[in-house]
Amino acid sequence: MSRTFLGTPAFPEAARSALANTQLRRNLAHATSTIRAKRAAVVGEVAEWERLRRAGAALKDRTLRHLDTYLQQLEESLTRAGATVHWARDAAEANRIVVDVARRHGTDEVVKVKSMVTAEIGLNDALAAAGITAWETDLAELIVQLGDDLPSHILVPAIHRNRSEVREIFLREMGRYGRPAPADLSDVPAELAAAARAHLREKFLRSRVAVSGANFAVAETGTLAVVESEGNGRMCLTLPEVLISVVGIEKLVPTWADLEVFLQLLPRSSTGERMNPYTSLWTGVTPGDGPQEVHVVLLDNGRTQVLADEVGRQALRCIRCSACLNVCPVYERTGGHSYGSVYPGPIGAILTPMLRGVGADAQVDSLPYASSLCGACFEVCPVRIDIPEVLVHLRAEVVDSHRGHPSAQNAAMAAAAWTLGDARRTSVAERVACAVGKLLRRTRRRAPGGRATLGALPGPAARWADARDVPIPAPESFRAWWARTDGGRTEQQ
Repeated sequence: MSRTFLGTPAFPEAARSALANTQLRRNLAHATSTIRAKRAAVVGEVAEWERLRRAGAALKDRTLRHLDTYLQQLEESLTRAGATVHWARDAAEANRIVVDVARRHGTDEVVKVKSMVTAEIGLNDALAAAGITAWETDLAELIVQLGDDLPSHILVPAIHRNRSEVREIFLREMGRYGRPAPADLSDVPAELAAAARAHLREKFLRSRVAVSGANFAVAETGTLAVVESEGNGRMCLTLPEVLISVVGIEKLVPTWADLEVFLQLLPRSSTGERMNPYTSLWTGVTPGDGPQEVHVVLLDNGRTQVLADEVGRQALRCIRCSACLNVCPVYERTGGHSYGSVYPGPIGAILTPMLRGVGADAQVDSLPYASSLCGACFEVCPVRIDIPEVLVHLRAEVVDSHRGHPSAQNAAMAAAAWTLGDARRTSVAERVACAVGKLLRRTRRRAPGGRATLGALPGPAARWADARDVPIPAPESFRAWWARTDGGRTEQQ
């Protein structure tokens, strides 16, 4: 019941495969257009929405500038409230901490609140390796888990599935992992939700340990916040004896009052609601109420590396609303699996390479190119992350990381630099190109608009020409024309 993105091909190859799946494209187009319309309606109600966006961005930037101070304050506040704070440099350390806490309580299962950060570190696999089953309780995450699938969206992990597909998954898989789905289950959403509720209820009631993430962590008070729409999170956060929260260090806000801004921005940008149906806030341990043992794992896992990047650090403002995915024309046509990461879409195209490191592998290095740079993502981002700017920045880093590596592209660029770096060599190249152009025009073909083009190119150049019309060199260079016409005056006369 667990899969990972390991071995995912580079984005162009994965996207080509996704584009051939017409059902996937229909599912995505329907879902994203619905969410876009809802978001636009509720955002339009806020007269000073742009001012609110700027406030969110400014709060995040201030926090990131003083992150060390606020992290120390958060640790002190959490400890004072009765929580145990753990620091994790990477995924392996965070997983080890969670597994050790679960083992100390002798449990073989945990219930989970939907959490991107636990997916990022592969926590479910680490728990499974230790003989502990992690039950996803979010409806969409449950669909992904039962379907032995991978998430494809930040907000709606099963957005690539329609309700008929969900019904088939429930009928086929629920009985293997607990209460089976009713034999007469239809694909009506209310019935699907009821089947999930019945399947999960026994797990909520018997599990002694729960795992969550956090949308926000308040340094001033040590309060953690989870916003959700179903109530499953509330069950996980209140019923078990032990609660383990894995929190990325960028999730901080300085004060309780700062939540006001983000609790207006997040629901409108994510679910198209004025406020979330369930906003759960907890501060350490409260005797006789809720979990009596609380652990908070503060995770780095590449975030300080992102913080050091003056252009890229704005990605750490992200509040995981998924608005950028819902407006992205590339995401809508290729889906989330093409990105090969738990963070898909435009934000994943910048966040994943920075967390993993540019130059790590071909799949990671392909992500900054998974965009048309149309800018729609920046226009809807509630904290004004300039994703196109970061994409261009990362493309330059990808090029620099491969500088000096033998490749057809690098060889071609080096040859061009050598030729164009000297006037005499450039002149010789022009004469050769004109001579070749005259010969080729005898068998030329015309592209739309009447330009003479080469058509398909051989060898490594074939992929480059596959999406471009390559013009045949002109029969006369600009320099030759200039000399022949005395700077254009002869033709003017």
